[in-house]
Amino acid sequence: MRPASLGRNLHDGQDPPRLLHSLQESKSSVLSLAATDDCIFSGSQNRDILVWDKKTFTLKATLRGHTGSVLALEYAKDRNWLFSSGGDSTIRVWCTKTLSPLYVIDPYLEHSSGDLFSLAWSPTLQTIFVGCKNTSLQWFHFSRSPSPSESSASLQDAVPSGYATPNLSAPRKAHKFFDSYPQYLRKPADKNARNGYLPGRESPESDSYSDIPIPQAYFNIPASNVVDSAHWGYIYCMNVIDDGNGVRLATGSGDESVKLWDCSGHAPTLIHEFNCGHGAILALVARGDTLAAGCQGGYVKILDLETRTSVRTIIVQEGVDILSLSVFDGDLYTCSEGGCVKRWSSSFDCTAAWKAHDGIVLSSTITECSGGGSCLVTGGGDSNIKVWELSTSNTTKATTAKPVDFGHTPGTDSISAETLLYALYKFIAIPSVSSQPAHKEDCRQAAIWLKKCFSQLGAQAALLPTGENGNPIVLGTFEGRKSDQPLPRILVYGHYDVIPAPPEGWGSDPFTLTGKNGYLYGRGVTDDKGPILAIACAAADLLARRALGVDLVFLIEGEEEIGSPRFAETVRRHKDAIGHVDEILVSNSTWIAEDRACLTYGLRGVVHCNLVISNAMPDLHSGVEGGALAEPMADMVKLLATLTSGQGRIQIPHFYDHVRPQTEEEEELYKLLSEVTQKPASLLRSRWREPSLTMHNIEISGPKNSTIIPSTVKAQISLRIVPDQGLDIIVQSLVDYMKSTFDGFRTPNMLQAEVVHTADWWLGELDDPYFKALESAVKEEWGMEPLRIREGGSIPSVPWLEKEFKCHTLHFPMGQSSDQAHLPNERISLVNLQKGKAVVEKFLLAVAAGDFVSSAPIPTTSS
Repeated sequence: MRPASLGRNLHDGQDPPRLLHSLQESKSSVLSLAATDDCIFSGSQNRDILVWDKKTFTLKATLRGHTGSVLALEYAKDRNWLFSSGGDSTIRVWCTKTLSPLYVIDPYLEHSSGDLFSLAWSPTLQTIFVGCKNTSLQWFHFSRSPSPSESSASLQDAVPSGYATPNLSAPRKAHKFFDSYPQYLRKPADKNARNGYLPGRESPESDSYSDIPIPQAYFNIPASNVVDSAHWGYIYCMNVIDDGNGVRLATGSGDESVKLWDCSGHAPTLIHEFNCGHGAILALVARGDTLAAGCQGGYVKILDLETRTSVRTIIVQEGVDILSLSVFDGDLYTCSEGGCVKRWSSSFDCTAAWKAHDGIVLSSTITECSGGGSCLVTGGGDSNIKVWELSTSNTTKATTAKPVDFGHTPGTDSISAETLLYALYKFIAIPSVSSQPAHKEDCRQAAIWLKKCFSQLGAQAALLPTGENGNPIVLGTFEGRKSDQPLPRILVYGHYDVIPAPPEGWGSDPFTLTGKNGYLYGRGVTDDKGPILAIACAAADLLARRALGVDLVFLIEGEEEIGSPRFAETVRRHKDAIGHVDEILVSNSTWIAEDRACLTYGLRGVVHCNLVISNAMPDLHSGVEGGALAEPMADMVKLLATLTSGQGRIQIPHFYDHVRPQTEEEEELYKLLSEVTQKPASLLRSRWREPSLTMHNIEISGPKNSTIIPSTVKAQISLRIVPDQGLDIIVQSLVDYMKSTFDGFRTPNMLQAEVVHTADWWLGELDDPYFKALESAVKEEWGMEPLRIREGGSIPSVPWLEKEFKCHTLHFPMGQSSDQAHLPNERISLVNLQKGKAVVEKFLLAVAAGDFVSSAPIPTTSS
């Protein structure tokens, strides 16, 4: 399996962060962590909260009171409070200065809420939010907000308005399980039953509760402070976004979704739901309007809260759950099930990776070191807490000196360019040769890799199956920023398959991206892997800058080089998933020169036909049978000779009847192109706008020596057709002409004429507003008016897509005339690739800013 992540391993040869100290629990997993200026708090599986002194790294105190695992810790700095929750269905509040218990809060319906997996504190609202196993979201308001220097709170200060003053005569509430009596006694639970035991006790008989400090008060969350079924799964994690623009709450669940809630009213109101699609959401961390969600299976989704879009996916390690996330100085730290911690830069490159624990890394937090600087604290299933020194001057960061919020990759910096090059390096390495059965699995792996690549760049990606023997189509959708009006929707067509690359004639390995003198060499680098990734990276950069104002839908097939035999059927089957399309963008050709940018506005169509002439006899010896029979080879040569005149004109009746006449504007264009290319205008016309016939090969049966009369002769021919020739009419005329001409030979041999592949011609709409916008973007980026050119080749899917989606197509070539597509030493200029990406960005920005309602009629092609 080929590695899928676009993030580079920049940490090779580099040391991980320095381990400052290790702290060890007593044979208990560290499930949760929090830190103040003086202490580190660790919540354990054995129900205790251990308090560690930062200066001495010694155990300072043990906070007891929970009767279940401590699943979540939350530090309220403004109150000097520590909230804890766990498997005993209680929330406890502790003073971080005196290390004494303050309050116990029971959730609504108490133990019916199940485990309390997550906590989040809002200093603005003075509210603690609780995520529950029973899928409910609950919250509890406190009455006032004291100064940050306050060391504790009085009971009266803490009691919310509208709540009854708690009864202090009962220092501890009875627990329905731990304080229950046998059923036959039919007695309600009370604290004297002592059916269970408190943390730190070997047995319920060992001692009383006398040494456990008593909280000041007990509260209950009222029914009005509950959102039932907030998710369809356990609420594993939460994060408050309290940035002065209103308080929002993000919740992550086992239902694979992240929900965003507006907390400005009495109750949280759902404002958006992100469907992450990678298993349960186990960890959340926010910085500004960017949220990272750690998922099952090794994925981290980067979510933009302002535009409410998924901007990237980081593949940390496939198949390994991400259980905790932390952010520091623009870097994202991922803690995984395998005991590994990784650091990711703002460009999503892995700048550090190290084995932090022998067991699962369950928790993490960032805090200040006692001697200055910052540290990452991690807790694991190996009963260890590790303290790692962090540096703000990180030499292993990607090549940018300024800190950038994770999730934001400016399109003008070198990070974006390096991402494109690194992605292309990995894409080229997959020999996705569709014409060779030996590379069938490579084609599938290329599709899988591209799907993951799109996902990491911020798209919603999927594979569309094309049948048992077909190569899948990759569907990737970059969703633009949310708007009250429907966004323009552009479909990007391309192909990830390539033609064979025999090593003869190559100056480097065809499947290793090699840079030389400003060019990148490799099979598929210009046809069509390089342009695909350039457009995808353009969309990703706009998405990260919150500037993507269109929906960009990628439809990348894996059989273009063998005629796209399953493309149309598959697209029709999945048309609902693709959605409405306003315009089509293609980048799958080259300029006509080295230094003049171009836009392609026309392609010829093609008809491929196989001819077979045979007799009923075996292969014969020419010395024995020569002259005694009508030879199939003679009939084939005679038949092929009737197809064209001595001047090369195709002899099929009425073949030229509907060829579109040349206009005066075209005549002027060909004069200009002739000057640029130093080639006669007539040569360009014959290649681009005039039909042609080609005889490709002749094959014979038998041992193929000079004494054999072959009994079977095969030939392959093709026609290139132009506007306004009807494809179906041309196909039928060709077959009819072959058969009628052969019948006129009055030969005993037999003819089979089979059309095996067709593609219609295509002509762009030069007055289309999208075309004008693309032309302006090219002119702005290159500082020159692009040449309008046509191509003599064919791309079967382009005219078909136009007719199927009833819209126009734009064809934007990125390569130069010397790029050697389909030949040895295929290459693309690094400048062309980067400028091609920039042109796409400018084009998409122009479309988003203008009024682009596609209403012009589609170019008339044959049915």
